[in-house]
Amino acid sequence: MQLQQWTGDFGNQYIERCPASEDALRSIKPFWRDILGLTKPGKILEVGANIGINLRAIAELTDAELFAIEPNARARTKLIEDGVVHRENVRGGSAQSIDFRDGVAELVFTSGVLIHISPDDLLQACKEIHRCSSRYIGCIEYFSDKPEMIHYRGHDDLLFKRDFGAFWLDNFPDLKIVDHGFLWKRAAGNGQDNSNWWLFEKP
Repeated sequence: MQLQQWTGDFGNQYIERCPASEDALRSIKPFWRDILGLTKPGKILEVGANIGINLRAIAELTDAELFAIEPNARARTKLIEDGVVHRENVRGGSAQSIDFRDGVAELVFTSGVLIHISPDDLLQACKEIHRCSSRYIGCIEYFSDKPEMIHYRGHDDLLFKRDFGAFWLDNFPDLKIVDHGFLWKRAAGNGQDNSNWWLFEKP
């Protein structure tokens, strides 16, 4: 149900609401400068990249090879046409079924994606992300102490908050915490949305 929304008109409307503006890129670049300094990856995969706001900022900071999974066809086209990610490195599909090999990238991350995955599918999505990472996993999502569903733009069952950091650690005991923090909109700028973030490392 969630995937159908994001591949259709609802997902297309999201693209229009969230352009890759200079303000958006400027607000996220300091965060990615810090993350790239910690991880120094040669390959980076964003799961649920949309039109690539994160990847555009990352591309200005590193020569790492970029990869993207994105279910929305219009967003994938924009990623390719704007030269954000090479065509062969962009795949359709969802976090629950990632069409890349094991360990394809040193850093695999989501940003505002796990919140839109049904709790019934969340573990499978994380298993796929874990499989595709050869070293680091990044997670930027809304936080709640207790799992909760939030009514989102007129819909139920499209946004779920929880302690995603704890979910990762509870289900993947091989991971260790590298760092974590909070992207406070008032300080970080309008490109951010009061999200918590976690960075984990695989053994």
